Amino acid sequence: MTASWRFSTLADRHRALGSQLEDWSGMGTAWSYDGDPNAEYTAIRTKAGIMDVSGLKKVHINGPHASHVIDLATTRNVEKIYPGKSAYACMLNDAGKFTDDCVIYRIAPNSWMVVHGSGSGHEELTRASIGRDVSIRFDDNLHDLSLQGPVAVDYLAKHVPGIRDLNYFHHMQTQLFGFPVMISRTGYTGERGYEIFCRGQDAPAIWDRIVEEGKEMGIIPCRFTTLDMLRVESYLLFYPYDNSQKYPFENEGPGDTLWELGLDFTVSPGKTGFRGAEEHYRLKGKERFKIYGLEVASDTASDEGAEVYRNGKKVGVVTCAMYSPLVKKSMAIVRLDVDCATPGTDLEVHNASGTVKAKAQPLPFDDPKKLKRTAKG
Repeated sequence: MTASWRFSTLADRHRALGSQLEDWSGMGTAWSYDGDPNAEYTAIRTKAGIMDVSGLKKVHINGPHASHVIDLATTRNVEKIYPGKSAYACMLNDAGKFTDDCVIYRIAPNSWMVVHGSGSGHEELTRASIGRDVSIRFDDNLHDLSLQGPVAVDYLAKHVPGIRDLNYFHHMQTQLFGFPVMISRTGYTGERGYEIFCRGQDAPAIWDRIVEEGKEMGIIPCRFTTLDMLRVESYLLFYPYDNSQKYPFENEGPGDTLWELGLDFTVSPGKTGFRGAEEHYRLKGKERFKIYGLEVASDTASDEGAEVYRNGKKVGVVTCAMYSPLVKKSMAIVRLDVDCATPGTDLEVHNASGTVKAKAQPLPFDDPKKLKRTAKG
């Protein structure tokens, strides 16, 4: 944890569960616990789990030009985001290549929060703010507790009036156990879930009460890397682990287009003027690879970084893989040659333990119509 300079107030809780607090994005993060990761995955898919995702970076943008700054830096039409609503967006560089993804929250007319991962989101926003009437403030006191799974709403409904009426990608200012919080109907699991934004000094009490009260409903603490199992099924990318920063091209530097990553949907229809827009549109149809799914004929997860072959030729690489104890399938996210990224293409995965057969499958594997995460009531 020597590289960590950001600290969660839940560190002692994670240590008690067996975590060594490995570094992620500058924060000691519970990559591992002593328990069974399959049990945590199953809890989120069938009951609920709570995770500390405070390593996500929270940036407040306030002032008359706040909307303009976010409009310049991200792919979304911010005028369609009203107070109480949020949107998933991407950020690009001048070459039209992906640099970070984020969730944009509109708190009030001139008050926003952008939450991003380990990419250059903070820097992109700061760059766009130069010469404009706006303040950019990084906030590490604000913690993010993610309560995810089908019974999450049933638990929160006992304590938060109106939580059942909160729509997907909307948020509310409220109280939980007497503490001031913002609850957002977002998450990174593919399930119906909620992120609870709270002060660092309140996070331990909120965590403890959810863990204690939630036991009878099957709610358990979950490690950060349980997200890898969930994200494979639900087509949730994780920078830089699915990107060319980790799996470089042979003859060019890193940088992936939204067309290659399947994130072009984050560009609001007709939007121009954001950083990298011209190159983004020019690069359509020039994909060098595609992010795609792989169903593997195995009862174990494929190796991260395993090479994928077709007819003796290398055509891709596994970026993240999992075996689901619920659906009894081995699945993976892969960077795949464009001509192989079609349903049913026969492929082989070369794991350290041997070669296994696989078929290309479109993502997501789980809940492709997003019926779970958008459910009403």
